[in-house]
Amino acid sequence: MNQPNNVNANNPDTKSTDGKKTGRGKIVQIAIIGSAAIIAGGLYWSLASQNDEVTEDAYVDGNVVQVTPQIAGVVTLIGADNTDFVKAGQPLIKFNEVDAQLALARTEAQLAKAVRQARVQFATATQMKANITLRSADLSKAEADVERRAQLAKTGAISGEEIRHAEDAVKSAKAALTVAEQQYVSSQALVDQTTIATNPDVLNAASQVRDAFIAKNRTTLPAPVSGVVTKRSVQLGQRVSAGTPLMSIVPLDQIWVNANFKESQLRNLHVGQTVKLKADVYGDSVVYTGHIIGQDAGTGSAFALMPAQNATGNWIKVVQRVPVRIALDPKDLEKHPLKLGLSMRAEVDTQDHHGAVFTEKPAGPQSYQTSVFANEVQQADQLVQGIIQANTGGKNSATY
Repeated sequence: MNQPNNVNANNPDTKSTDGKKTGRGKIVQIAIIGSAAIIAGGLYWSLASQNDEVTEDAYVDGNVVQVTPQIAGVVTLIGADNTDFVKAGQPLIKFNEVDAQLALARTEAQLAKAVRQARVQFATATQMKANITLRSADLSKAEADVERRAQLAKTGAISGEEIRHAEDAVKSAKAALTVAEQQYVSSQALVDQTTIATNPDVLNAASQVRDAFIAKNRTTLPAPVSGVVTKRSVQLGQRVSAGTPLMSIVPLDQIWVNANFKESQLRNLHVGQTVKLKADVYGDSVVYTGHIIGQDAGTGSAFALMPAQNATGNWIKVVQRVPVRIALDPKDLEKHPLKLGLSMRAEVDTQDHHGAVFTEKPAGPQSYQTSVFANEVQQADQLVQGIIQANTGGKNSATY
């Protein structure tokens, strides 16, 4: 009775049929699981993408700080070239400073002369005041002489002519006193309520020294910011005018991303929304974190060099894009530096709709500033004070 079973068990055709059925079952199971995974992934992607706005039209942007002279001059030194990193205040370009040195020496001499002339004016005013005292004493003496002679004239001890001479002496003394008083007023007008340092002539000469000193300092052009040098166009021996761009500096720690979103995407974009960015230079392995800080005031075509004239009749409607400015996390920039113009991919999480469309900044100082030129006047003031002290005879100018 068991022989048929043994025969079937040893029959290779029967084993082959069972194996095929088992293989088909596994394939069906794998297909079902794969389909379910694809459907679930599609549903998740569909739901998640509802809160995202993505663009590949995004580029790194930043400040390009021009180095321009404030005076004209001939270039004698170039201290940095393209691709060099420079620090704020580092000398980049120097002009021939011979003319500036001579001009400064002339103004220093004029200031010294003005200080000494002011000392003379103060001394003259003091002298005129003493002269008033002297003339007052002469007048008192002349009046006393007239009075004594008047008493003697009653007794006939002196003649009338002598009395008249004494009276003329009084008149002369009064006139001399009046002259002395007016001379004092005239001399006092030059120094009244002033010291040597605040004398008008000294102030005028001091301002000329400051101008010459600052002009000499400006023969050296410092780097206004720290960054990488680019677009150098200046050459040795070149005579340049004030305001001529000589080179530029890009501070790579002050960069952002301009993401150009389609006009149909703008309705969901607000200030403060989180943005994930990827740079083509690093690929998908590096993800930057940023946030929207504002939108431009118009489309790219509106601010183009030759804006489109849509009213001419040859208008073709195309999708417009608006630059959206995105700030990057400084820590990400420090780990993975970027350069201007690099391509980026921006993905904005639009779940938060509470932010404004445009940045509302309170009134205050500018976001960008440099202190490189802050001490120009302070150094000039120190030079002026030194010249004044050297020409006051070792005395404090406030004592005059």
